Parts: sequence; C-alpha cells; structure tokens
Amino acid sequence: MLAITALAQTAVFIASGSIALLADLIHNFGDAATAIPLAIAFALRSARAERWAGLFVVAAIFVSACVAGVESILRLIDPREPEHLVALALAGALGFAGNWIAARIRTRAGRRLDSPALIADGDHARADAYVSLAVVASAAVVALGVPIADPLIGLAITLVILRITWHSWRTVRDG
Repeated sequence: MLAITALAQTAVFIASGSIALLADLIHNFGDAATAIPLAIAFALRSARAERWAGLFVVAAIFVSACVAGVESILRLIDPREPEHLVALALAGALGFAGNWIAARIRTRAGRRLDSPALIADGDHARADAYVSLAVVASAAVVALGVPIADPLIGLAITLVILRITWHSWRTVRDG
C-alpha cells in the first residue's frame, strides 16, 4: 500500500518540486521497505529476528528524517516555488489515505500477533498519515503566496519524523 502511495507521490513530486512532498514520499518509501524485515521475522517465528526487524524499522525512519531535513535545508538555501498545487494537495491526501490504511492493517496484525515491532510500525504509519496532511497545508500556503512555507513545512515534517523515530525506538526497546 505504501509503495503504491509513494510511487504516485513521486510522479507529483517530479511535476511540482515540493520539498514537503519529497519529505513525505521518502518516508513512505522507507516505510514500505520496513515490511520486508518484519515479514522475514514473522516467517522465521523468531523473537530475536523480530527485534532486529524492529531496529531496522527505527533505522529506516531515522534515515528518512535525515534525508528530508537535508533536502529541506538545501531548498531554503536555493528556493524554488512548487508548481501544480492541486496535484500536490491531492498527493498529500493520497499519502494520508495510504498511511491510514497501512496503520490500521499493521496495528490490527500487531495486536493479534502480540508484536511490539508491528504495533510500533502501525503507530508510525498513523503518525505519517497526519504528516501527509502537512503536504496539503504546504500546497494551500504556497497558493496563498508564501512559497518559503514549502521547505519550512519540510523541516517540520522532519521534526515529526524524528519524534516518530524516538517513539518507535522506545516501543521496540521496551517490547
């Protein structure tokens, strides 16, 4: 689900150049990749493999925050106004829907399987759904004539992703 969402967002990013959207789609690609080690851990039915998968999830979240932060800072240094604002807003709404569905699936499965790593991944996807709404806000604020808001919202998304990293780390560590 998140891979499809991120692919659709990639097309809109290429057309719009929005850093807020880039931050969201990088994170969505990372989230899609986290399903692989979790699936392997569950196939192995190993608590140790699940712990390593949880650590991989945390690392993927952190790397996506770093990339989003660097790209936002670069856009502040070299400003460019995003284009195709309606498509940008729709991509943010798509990110919200994709993450919300992924959150429901992962959280439900995590509770059923008593998996702290999967529950953390579900919580993380739910938070990401709200982060995607920031892309919609970016499109709206840029449409109102404040193009600097796009990289600033990209930085705000970075901070939220860092908070998600910390929360996920604590869930995996304590689980």
